[in-house]
Amino acid sequence: VQLQASGGGLGQPGGSQGLSCAASGNTFAFAIMGWYRQAPGKQRELVAMITRGGSPNYADSVKGRFTIARDNARNTVYLHMNNLKTEDTAVYYCHAEDIFGRTGPGSWGQGTLVTVSS
Repeated sequence: VQLQASGGGLGQPGGSQGLSCAASGNTFAFAIMGWYRQAPGKQRELVAMITRGGSPNYADSVKGRFTIARDNARNTVYLHMNNLKTEDTAVYYCHAEDIFGRTGPGSWGQGTLVTVSS
């Protein structure tokens, strides 16, 4: 699997940003796709994941603010981030799993930095 993420950058509190991640390779390996993030000095944590069927799973900290979507024809997952908070500042990593939650080579994309600051 290869994951190519794009988006991110500097945003303001209360603002919006979007991330996208395109997958290629064995389609079974990215049955579930989504995002994790890692803030400075903290462990990597789940942000949101979505199945090929469109069922999402969100971290409590982003529910109601972030929306994850998926375009299976393009093997691409999107994260729409609204009402950004300074605590959303982190490196965001695209992640892929098979239907059993297993990961393999390439299951983590390169990180993309999101900075929320006034």
